Amino acid sequence: MNPWIIVAIAGLMETGWALGLKYSEGFTRVVPSAITVVLALGSFYLLSVAMKTLPVGTAYAVWVGIGAVGTAIAAVFLFGETVNAMRVLGVLLILAGIAALKFA
Repeated sequence: MNPWIIVAIAGLMETGWALGLKYSEGFTRVVPSAITVVLALGSFYLLSVAMKTLPVGTAYAVWVGIGAVGTAIAAVFLFGETVNAMRVLGVLLILAGIAALKFA
Protein backbone atom coordinates (compact mmCIF):
# COMPACT_ATOMS: atom_id res chain seq x y z
CA MET A 1 0.00 0.00 0.00
CA ASN A 2 1.12 3.57 -0.68
CA PRO A 3 2.96 4.95 2.39
CA TRP A 4 1.19 8.31 2.02
CA ILE A 5 -2.18 6.57 2.35
CA ILE A 6 -0.88 4.68 5.37
CA VAL A 7 0.35 7.84 7.09
CA ALA A 8 -2.97 9.55 6.27
CA ILE A 9 -4.93 6.70 7.89
CA ALA A 10 -2.57 6.85 10.88
CA GLY A 11 -3.23 10.60 11.13
CA LEU A 12 -6.98 10.06 11.07
CA MET A 13 -6.59 7.44 13.79
CA GLU A 14 -4.58 10.02 15.76
CA THR A 15 -7.55 12.36 15.49
CA GLY A 16 -9.72 9.55 16.87
CA TRP A 17 -7.54 8.84 19.86
CA ALA A 18 -7.08 12.54 20.64
CA LEU A 19 -10.85 12.95 20.74
CA GLY A 20 -11.10 9.71 22.69
CA LEU A 21 -8.95 11.23 25.42
CA LYS A 22 -11.66 13.81 25.98
CA TYR A 23 -14.43 11.20 26.04
CA SER A 24 -12.45 8.88 28.33
CA GLU A 25 -12.53 11.53 31.08
CA GLY A 26 -9.01 10.78 32.27
CA PHE A 27 -9.35 7.06 31.48
CA THR A 28 -12.17 6.71 34.00
CA ARG A 29 -14.71 5.52 31.40
CA VAL A 30 -13.98 1.98 30.19
CA VAL A 31 -15.35 1.92 26.63
CA PRO A 32 -13.99 5.30 25.47
CA SER A 33 -10.68 4.46 27.16
CA ALA A 34 -10.42 1.12 25.37
CA ILE A 35 -11.26 2.70 22.01
CA THR A 36 -8.66 5.40 22.64
CA VAL A 37 -5.94 2.87 23.40
CA VAL A 38 -6.78 0.75 20.34
CA LEU A 39 -6.75 3.81 18.07
CA ALA A 40 -3.46 5.02 19.57
CA LEU A 41 -1.77 1.66 19.09
CA GLY A 42 -3.11 1.36 15.54
CA SER A 43 -1.99 4.88 14.73
CA PHE A 44 1.52 4.28 16.05
CA TYR A 45 1.75 0.99 14.19
CA LEU A 46 0.68 2.49 10.86
CA LEU A 47 3.05 5.42 11.35
CA SER A 48 5.89 2.96 11.88
CA VAL A 49 4.93 1.10 8.70
CA ALA A 50 4.88 4.35 6.70
CA MET A 51 8.30 5.24 8.12
CA LYS A 52 9.79 2.19 6.43
CA THR A 53 9.56 4.17 3.19
CA LEU A 54 9.02 7.83 4.08
CA PRO A 55 11.63 9.99 5.81
CA VAL A 56 11.01 10.02 9.56
CA GLY A 57 10.72 13.82 9.82
CA THR A 58 8.27 14.02 6.94
CA ALA A 59 6.13 11.09 8.08
CA TYR A 60 5.97 12.32 11.66
CA ALA A 61 5.16 15.91 10.71
CA VAL A 62 2.41 14.85 8.29
CA TRP A 63 0.98 12.43 10.90
CA VAL A 64 0.91 15.13 13.58
CA GLY A 65 -0.48 17.70 11.14
CA ILE A 66 -3.35 15.47 10.05
CA GLY A 67 -4.11 14.67 13.67
CA ALA A 68 -3.99 18.32 14.72
CA VAL A 69 -6.18 19.55 11.87
CA GLY A 70 -8.65 16.69 12.24
CA THR A 71 -8.89 17.20 15.99
CA ALA A 72 -9.32 20.96 15.69
CA ILE A 73 -12.10 20.61 13.12
CA ALA A 74 -13.87 17.80 14.96
CA ALA A 75 -13.69 19.70 18.27
CA VAL A 76 -15.69 22.55 16.73
CA PHE A 77 -18.54 20.18 15.89
CA LEU A 78 -18.33 17.80 18.84
CA PHE A 79 -17.43 20.15 21.69
CA GLY A 80 -18.60 23.52 20.40
CA GLU A 81 -15.12 25.01 20.36
CA THR A 82 -15.01 28.48 18.87
CA VAL A 83 -13.99 29.31 15.34
CA ASN A 84 -12.13 32.55 14.76
CA ALA A 85 -9.76 33.96 12.18
CA MET A 86 -6.59 32.94 14.03
CA ARG A 87 -7.73 29.33 14.41
CA VAL A 88 -8.67 29.12 10.75
CA LEU A 89 -5.33 30.65 9.77
CA GLY A 90 -3.51 28.17 12.00
CA VAL A 91 -5.30 25.20 10.42
CA LEU A 92 -4.59 26.56 6.93
CA LEU A 93 -0.90 26.95 7.78
CA ILE A 94 -0.73 23.36 9.05
CA LEU A 95 -2.39 22.18 5.82
CA ALA A 96 0.10 24.20 3.79
CA GLY A 97 2.94 22.58 5.73
CA ILE A 98 1.55 19.10 5.09
CA ALA A 99 1.26 19.85 1.37
CA ALA A 100 4.80 21.26 1.26
CA LEU A 101 6.20 18.12 2.91
CA LYS A 102 4.24 15.87 0.58
CA PHE A 103 5.58 17.59 -2.52
CA ALA A 104 9.12 18.29 -1.26
